[in-house]
Amino acid sequence: MSNDSHLVETIIESNDIFKGRVIDVKHEKVRLPDNNTSYREIAYHKGAVALIAVYNDYMYFVRQYRLATREVLLEVPAGKIEIGEEPSVTAKKELKEEIGAVSEDISLVSEFYAAPGFSNEYIRLFHAKNLSFEAQALEDDEFLDVVKIHVDELPGYITENKIKDAKTLIAVQYVISQLR
Repeated sequence: MSNDSHLVETIIESNDIFKGRVIDVKHEKVRLPDNNTSYREIAYHKGAVALIAVYNDYMYFVRQYRLATREVLLEVPAGKIEIGEEPSVTAKKELKEEIGAVSEDISLVSEFYAAPGFSNEYIRLFHAKNLSFEAQALEDDEFLDVVKIHVDELPGYITENKIKDAKTLIAVQYVISQLR
């Protein structure tokens, strides 16, 4: 790996703007690589999981309203990691909560930052196999519909811009690549 020290910014001052249940926001003064200073607004997140769930040639999604975008989005099941919780445990919990699926065969596919320009949110994408289904176990503040899409239809969902969520695009691309 190359030496990237000439690109690194150093925090010189950090001020809490907001401390919340899901994120903390800080206003940070940084020293740039050329010794000038600048400011960054960073949303700190505890991390999340997302799940690929395919059963009998159908991929499972949820449709839910997202206030930040002011629209209903098609997404893979996902959720935030609680402090001290293993990501694989969160993955199994979210699978059951959101689509009512149970799996003991969950494997890590990829890990990525959601929006590194302003957030440290790190998402772990799991593939859940050998699914069985039970009742959903939604949290009190969750309202969503479960959607099944045949895997042959997935490329059209991308080309027709029916998926606008980055983690879901990554998951769908993975499924499409595995089918070829």
